[in-house]
Amino acid sequence: MKSGDVRKKYLEFFTARGHAEIPSAPLVPENDPTTLFTSSGMQPLIPYLLGQPHPSGKRLVDSQKSFRSQDIEEVGDNRHTTFFEMLGNWSLGDYFKKEQLLWNFEFLTRELRLDPKRLYVTVFEGEGSVPKDTVSIEIWKEIFAGVGIDAGEKERIFAYPASKNWWSRSGEPQNMPPGEPGGPDSEVFFDFGAHLKFHEQSPDKEAPCHPNCDCGRFLEIANSVFMQYQKMEDGTLKELKQKNVDFGGGLERMVAATNDDPDVFRTDMFTAVIQIIEQTSGKTYGENKEETLAMRIVADHMRASVMMMTDGVLPSNKTQGYVLRRLIRRSLLYGRKLGLSKDLTYIGTLVEPIAQVYEDAYPEVTEKAAEVKLILQEEALRFAGTLERGIAEIEKLETLDGKKAFTLYETYGFPWEMTVEITAEKGQTVDRGQFEEEFKKHQALSRTAAAGMFKGGLADKSEETIRLHTAHHLLLAALQKIVDPNIKQRGSNITAERLRMDFSFARKVTPEELTKVEELVNQKIAEDLPVMRKEMKREEAEKVGAQMEFGHKYPDIVSVYFVGSPSDFFSAEFCGGPHVAHTGVIGHFKIKKEESAASGIRRIYALLEVV
Repeated sequence: MKSGDVRKKYLEFFTARGHAEIPSAPLVPENDPTTLFTSSGMQPLIPYLLGQPHPSGKRLVDSQKSFRSQDIEEVGDNRHTTFFEMLGNWSLGDYFKKEQLLWNFEFLTRELRLDPKRLYVTVFEGEGSVPKDTVSIEIWKEIFAGVGIDAGEKERIFAYPASKNWWSRSGEPQNMPPGEPGGPDSEVFFDFGAHLKFHEQSPDKEAPCHPNCDCGRFLEIANSVFMQYQKMEDGTLKELKQKNVDFGGGLERMVAATNDDPDVFRTDMFTAVIQIIEQTSGKTYGENKEETLAMRIVADHMRASVMMMTDGVLPSNKTQGYVLRRLIRRSLLYGRKLGLSKDLTYIGTLVEPIAQVYEDAYPEVTEKAAEVKLILQEEALRFAGTLERGIAEIEKLETLDGKKAFTLYETYGFPWEMTVEITAEKGQTVDRGQFEEEFKKHQALSRTAAAGMFKGGLADKSEETIRLHTAHHLLLAALQKIVDPNIKQRGSNITAERLRMDFSFARKVTPEELTKVEELVNQKIAEDLPVMRKEMKREEAEKVGAQMEFGHKYPDIVSVYFVGSPSDFFSAEFCGGPHVAHTGVIGHFKIKKEESAASGIRRIYALLEVV
């Protein structure tokens, strides 16, 4: 079965049961300063899981684009990917365990036609103040009995501790911060069969095989989380007034199960990309273990890169852009193992087959494909010299310790594996522990930086930052009126000291144009225009000409900020705020710098001066 068919069947199955289909949130969350990427379907829905009414009702369904940077190093086996789609359905204080588990089973066995004899389930065994989930056990016994299967515990139904069958964004209950929701879950695993002898070939072959075994025989394809608890300040878990269901099922894994093949890279989401890699490299997928691993890494990282860039992320050395750059460079390094080092721009040829997979579900991938291809190829050309410089640095060093290896990783994008390979050719070994120590320091700094991010590219919510935020809106409108009406915002970053705007434009903005833009912004500040927020239907906002940021998907009801009255505005943008009440308080606007940010992308830095 193809991915588009599975996605369509899932959405139709739950809309037929009273669920409202909601759009996928962007990969870069707009209102969550705690994380760089949307990594699960529930992430954009936390306010509603805690009791806030959702405008679409109590039953929701979607397919959420997700990315998990912690899985970058895991990619290479047959099941891990960094980007994935999470099929999700939610009950916000409506139905609970009985309906959810039955519908889950019906979808898998009737719609996807999976053999129920090959499905195994897990439940929470109980821990601390939260009891064993005997309710789910009895429901599962009844469901399996309905298809003639006697589902005994430790035979068809398995109970595990919180490390396996408890879900929250932070993991187990003891790791949850105050205020975070979580709860026990019940997972469904697909059995690829003992005849494949995965377990006998695994490091755990001496222990009994079971659904949560890491040998590869069982693949988790569905997880129903019963989001009924919230962590309190005193460390206890309190039951939520509203009991919720949060279901997540990896699309890639479901497709693999329908194909009865545990390798997600043999699904239609990857086959066309891997075929091009095979044709370009002259290698064959599946013939050589190391080459197959390299193909998986290139295919996965390129797909994730294309989806990120479609959602507005550009390669850089900070936050999301840093992760994107790392994915691109890691792809090029592993392409080198396939003999693809002569012309690194080959990665541009992988964009089209990726876009074709998503042309129906996410047409914006096709719309942005040409632009994404150009930026990827430019990044590849830029890295070509960096790669050679990195290898030259290694050659110059008589010895390479873990600290120097991490410097190579941070500066040149060299993954640990590549550094080990190159140094091994010189007969050297590198201290992994020292490298890990430096890596942990880097992660701590990254988390600290990410925690300071706010929606809309704001670094904080100070008075100075808010004034610059409104000036940012004036700047975009002025660029469109003076330079080119087709200019679109491609990114932003606003601190208390300055604003930075990235926008689509093919050439350098002339000094004369910049002067006129600056004058127009200051004119609108002097006019002391009102700044007004209005909630509108998305279609209505688009019709009046409100500006949207590149790559973002918006809900049916959106927040729009108008500079000037809604009937006669100078600027109108989809935005969550905050902003000043009227432009007269902004101050004197000054453009300090205009430069290239990437192919077809220009960047302006500006600030507010005391006059």
